[in-house]
Amino acid sequence: MADLDRTQLNATRTHLIADAAARATAYMQHGNDRSIGATVDAVSGLARFNTELPEGPSDPAAVLATLDSFASPATTIQSQGRFFGFVNGGVEPAAQAAAILTGAWDQNTALPVMSPAATHLDAQAARWVVELLGLPTESVATFCGGATVANFTCIVAARDTLLERAGWNVSQRGLQGAPPIKIVTGAETHISVIKSFRLAGFGTDAVTFAPTDEYGRIVAAEFPDVDELTIVMLQAGNVNTGYSDPFAAIIPKIHDQGGWVHVDGAFGLWAAVSPTRRASVAGVELADSWATDAHKWL
Repeated sequence: MADLDRTQLNATRTHLIADAAARATAYMQHGNDRSIGATVDAVSGLARFNTELPEGPSDPAAVLATLDSFASPATTIQSQGRFFGFVNGGVEPAAQAAAILTGAWDQNTALPVMSPAATHLDAQAARWVVELLGLPTESVATFCGGATVANFTCIVAARDTLLERAGWNVSQRGLQGAPPIKIVTGAETHISVIKSFRLAGFGTDAVTFAPTDEYGRIVAAEFPDVDELTIVMLQAGNVNTGYSDPFAAIIPKIHDQGGWVHVDGAFGLWAAVSPTRRASVAGVELADSWATDAHKWL
């Protein structure tokens, strides 16, 4: 009986996957035939999902059909090369197809033993990112939920490292009574950076905003004094102008005083990959940590 149940379950699952693939294919094929944004009627159709919490399970095939019938028309077409809103990028065909395959894998990558394949591919992709960006080979990369979380991760690493050098173990003693950390960033730093500082325990009173020029770049000659308990946040790619801070002129001076330099490269760090744009982020590899985002420059 158990074997029969498993056979039926696998048959149902296979049918659903094939149905989903067919619907996804149709969605892609007709993407050029509709407007980028959803119509008023399509948005109104989303009211179909405004129901009470079901008392029991629904037929999986019916759920899929309902999603396709009412949600698919209310999407924003992003994969046809015609969407220029915000900084959203359209997925590459290989990545889109891989997402379908990895969805079927349904892997948990918390531990290598849980999924050797996913763990290996994740690590390999991280190594490639380090190499592509021209960062030091000893750099360790990880994939986060977004640039804010990536900046936060690096700020915490900077905070704990600087305090450790000062003889304060955060893991053991926490932050209560710890030596004060100073923060320096540009006057045109992104708001998500301030949010990351706050998550790491730093209010705006701890932040000194360095003067910037008309392009949003920090003016190196007017950079504030720092010491061994200073985290400096520089920017690769101002979100409004695309310009980057003068890394080569600033970073060595910070290191001479024992400070930590992090680069918020959410917008522009990927310029390092382009031979014609690499000069715009010259010296960025001198920093201690970096964060970037795949949905802006790319």
